[in-house]
Amino acid sequence: MPSIGGSEWLWIALVAAILLFGSKKLPEVARSIGKAMGEFQKGKMEIEREMRVAAQQVTLTETSRPTVQAPTKKEEIQKAAAALGIDAATKSEEELKKAIKEKLV
Repeated sequence: MPSIGGSEWLWIALVAAILLFGSKKLPEVARSIGKAMGEFQKGKMEIEREMRVAAQQVTLTETSRPTVQAPTKKEEIQKAAAALGIDAATKSEEELKKAIKEKLV
């Protein structure tokens, strides 16, 4: 059984189109398909452009944003101690942990 190559499929599709739409309707159908493909390409280009603009804005925003460092463990302990009414300025980290533990028990 012989296999069907690429150019044979083109002829089969053309014959099928003529049978489906008729020879008078075929140019109109081809024109409609061409317009649809043109609209698809316009939409695709518009989306790509919007994505490029959005990516540039994100890049600009990220480079101009100041960096914020996460609080250290000692700062978190001092904040917890202050919330419990413990003087955090004069005590070491270990003293703060012990004072917080005593306050919570």
